[in-house]
Amino acid sequence: MATQTTQHASPARWRPALLQRIDLQQYVLYIGFLAIFLFFAVTLADDGFLTTRNLSNIVLQTAPATIMAIGLVFVLSAGEIDLSFGSIFAVAALSAAVVMQEHSMLLGILAGLGAGLSIGFFNGAMVAYLGLPSFLVTLATMGLFAGVARSMTDLRSIPVINDAFTGFFGSGSLMGIPSLILWTLVAVIIGHLIYRESRFGAHVIATGDNPRAAQVSGIKVPRIRLAVLMISGGCAGLAGLLYAGRLQAAKYTLGESDLMTVIAAVIVGGTALKGGKGSVIGALVGSLLMGMLNNGLILMGLAVSEQMIVRGLIILVAVAISLRDTNR
Repeated sequence: MATQTTQHASPARWRPALLQRIDLQQYVLYIGFLAIFLFFAVTLADDGFLTTRNLSNIVLQTAPATIMAIGLVFVLSAGEIDLSFGSIFAVAALSAAVVMQEHSMLLGILAGLGAGLSIGFFNGAMVAYLGLPSFLVTLATMGLFAGVARSMTDLRSIPVINDAFTGFFGSGSLMGIPSLILWTLVAVIIGHLIYRESRFGAHVIATGDNPRAAQVSGIKVPRIRLAVLMISGGCAGLAGLLYAGRLQAAKYTLGESDLMTVIAAVIVGGTALKGGKGSVIGALVGSLLMGMLNNGLILMGLAVSEQMIVRGLIILVAVAISLRDTNR
């Protein structure tokens, strides 16, 4: 009789164990994406939400945020945080625009990317080798370089009149595919392969999961922390070039409204706040979800304050899911 009881009970115990092995957070992301899309498709059918032009605009507008989100996936997965990428974004765009007024497109690109990587290196060195918390370091540099962006051009917008630059980074296309989409696809593919398939990606995850154990196992934890913050700075620099190319101008206000959007995209996409877990593909889907949400709320006629409330609620839900999944 005891044996029969055990045999009948085992399937009941087996099913929950199977369900626990399923990454429910990924399914929540995709189900949520589909649900929001269907909601806007039905409620805004007469307002042009489903038009090809509107849907393509959502993808194009989210391209810079997606690239910044890729960098943030590496930072959060390593157990750190970067709040300065919005300011890096503006400085990189302005640096490229200012340099191209007097010099070549190549020097402008190098100036923009160099600004991003240099600020990322500064952040990383402060965190990795001085032992300062990344939250405080990047909070300080966020304000510092926001001020630098304002002082670079005396609050003026700098036009970008180099047609080759704007075509390559913003308004151009290849075989009918807009350059912004191509940049996003390339960044996502490279980021995903590095994160999932390389030793460096494994070291990033190990560092975020347990830095002491990672150090004992031979991983150079300070180097990883330096590297991920440089990646974040480089991604913000590239995003700044894309914005400058798309808008054909650079201004100090670029990136000011992207901090919440990018963080929300990464968290919604399944990257854990505590480190040790992340997804570049999830960040892409999260970025598209946030772009779709912003677009839909605007078409619904919601005020900016109301849009901020909705985005804040989504971040709260995503954080709750992230922490619950991490604590299991």
